[in-house]
Amino acid sequence: MERKMTAQDLIARLKDVTPSSIKTKPFVDGKFVDPASDATFETIYPGTGTKIADIAACGQVDVDRAVASARKAFESGVWSRMAPADRKRILTRFSELMLEHRDELAGLETLNVGKPITRSRNGDIPSAAGCIAWYADAIDKVYGEVAETGPDVTTMVVREPLGVVAAVVPWNYPLSMACWKLGPALATGNSVILKPAEQSPFTALRIAELALEAGLPPGVLNVVPGLGEAAGKALGLHMDVDCVTFTGSTEVGKMFLEYSGQSNAKHVSLELGGKSPQIVLNDCDDLDGAARAIAAGIFSNSGQVCNAGSRLVVESGIKDALLERVVAIATDLKAGDPLDESTQLGSIVSEKQFERVMSYIDIGKSEGASVVAGGKAARPESGGFFIEPTVFDNVGNGMRIAQEEIFGPVLSAITVADFDEAVTVANDTIYGLSAAIWTRDIRKAHRAARAIRAGVVWVNCFDRGSMSAPFGGFKQSGFGRDKSLHAMDKYTDWKSIWIAH
Repeated sequence: MERKMTAQDLIARLKDVTPSSIKTKPFVDGKFVDPASDATFETIYPGTGTKIADIAACGQVDVDRAVASARKAFESGVWSRMAPADRKRILTRFSELMLEHRDELAGLETLNVGKPITRSRNGDIPSAAGCIAWYADAIDKVYGEVAETGPDVTTMVVREPLGVVAAVVPWNYPLSMACWKLGPALATGNSVILKPAEQSPFTALRIAELALEAGLPPGVLNVVPGLGEAAGKALGLHMDVDCVTFTGSTEVGKMFLEYSGQSNAKHVSLELGGKSPQIVLNDCDDLDGAARAIAAGIFSNSGQVCNAGSRLVVESGIKDALLERVVAIATDLKAGDPLDESTQLGSIVSEKQFERVMSYIDIGKSEGASVVAGGKAARPESGGFFIEPTVFDNVGNGMRIAQEEIFGPVLSAITVADFDEAVTVANDTIYGLSAAIWTRDIRKAHRAARAIRAGVVWVNCFDRGSMSAPFGGFKQSGFGRDKSLHAMDKYTDWKSIWIAH
């Protein structure tokens, strides 16, 4: 019955979402415009497999138009040279409008990606709006410098915007990730072209209208939906784009580095994949708390999280007791209709991603790991893409399920003999986005935090975050930081100005 639901049926369940909320055309120079071609792609509600809309598949001509609009706005100074207090006022109003439209934006987000509606409403949307507000407040808190260069000259060191920024964002947290880019890029005076993932264009297109309503000048924010191999590549190769900021897979991130070299050597910042370890030592004195954090760290958002704690690295003395607790949580966590207010575990974003995750479960079995929880598709009668929370035991760190990013609700438990082996295993991966260690020994906590090659290390907790702290990775998890004042570095360059007396 759910499978036969129409798009209209689904939209009707969301009182704050109407057909007019769903935008399908690119947003360029302050308005929705007809795309250059009739090419489209489908957006599918992953909770039932229902088609919601056909979205314009932007290509080179559309990207050229968006870049020209952004460049014109930047060079005019209408935003780049606007007084900081005025930029602050507009971005603050933008964040307020996002909150005023919270229910609508949450509905659009869930229709696109299948995350529980309560998580969209109470987590993702307030977080995205809070990000914009944080950077609005930071605009007049960042200062330049005066270099000590002698009594006969004054040397100022000032921060200037790069110009035209292309922000290419993923589908797992569509609005939050967009705002992690938009906040610092706009706060520092750049013009931005936002390219949402093809699975999740709805909120990106809708907030473009809200930004305009808040007072952002036309051309300062353009949105071009499209496929990565067309719109994304066109932005990466464009000779008039000054910077690409990308969050997504390591494979695609490397493509943007190539595009930069093949074009104008544009700035590139990357937040890429992860295979984050959660180390639990024998002296951990809160196995229940650790188990809850481990389960949340891999099953939240159906495991579709770049820093998901997908590897449990546990000392042998407590492995059985800890894994028993994690399995109990996994078994009790049931996938449900994402539009249902009581649902805690939503769907996988698409049929393609569903098949990818299921293939890794098969790989784990073939490699000799033991499924101790889940391992199967869930809610097949819905027509949607759901997977049971899955836990593997007896995993060797050389197995593919321990080395490759699965991006689904799949935990690999790796048993180690001692602290040193735990740190070695934690570092034995191409990734370095995040990690955690659970111990009551402060010396081991400090040693691990410094020894683990990751951009974020949590001690006796997991996935804590604040706009005040930077987020990003080491190794093939990318470079550059989102969040905090450090994110502004990605969108600015320093200029030295020498004034002779």
